[in-house]
Amino acid sequence: MEALFNVVPVLLIALAVYAAVVLLRRSRQVSTAWSRGHTAQARCVRSYTTTSGGGDSTVRTTLHHVYEFTARDGHVIRFDEEGGPSTTIEGDLVTVHYLPERPQQATAKAPARGRLAASTGAAMLFLAVFIGFAVFLMIAWKSDSSMP
Repeated sequence: MEALFNVVPVLLIALAVYAAVVLLRRSRQVSTAWSRGHTAQARCVRSYTTTSGGGDSTVRTTLHHVYEFTARDGHVIRFDEEGGPSTTIEGDLVTVHYLPERPQQATAKAPARGRLAASTGAAMLFLAVFIGFAVFLMIAWKSDSSMP
């Protein structure tokens, strides 16, 4: 039983660290595409939503757009991006930013460095508090075995 109280927080910490790495990687990709990337006109070829949660938890709906553009080297690139504006519909033309060496990681989000930094920072703060709480639980369980 004691192992359970050690394994579960370690798994939660590992999950939070993985989420932080993915978050920082995507934030860096978007920022680099905005600052050093090329731009191209892309067409929204599809939009759809995904839902998660339900039952006893809150339902979360995420809007996705699938964009297609021709890179400067002539290759046709299609990518899916979540969290775009709800006013973009199929057939709309948008400007995308991409790095020539990784055009499949393009973004159609308009440059907003402050918003990107604020959202990344808030998410990182949440993950840090989450990790701190998991560490606190591990320490508390080791020092006082009477905790649940």
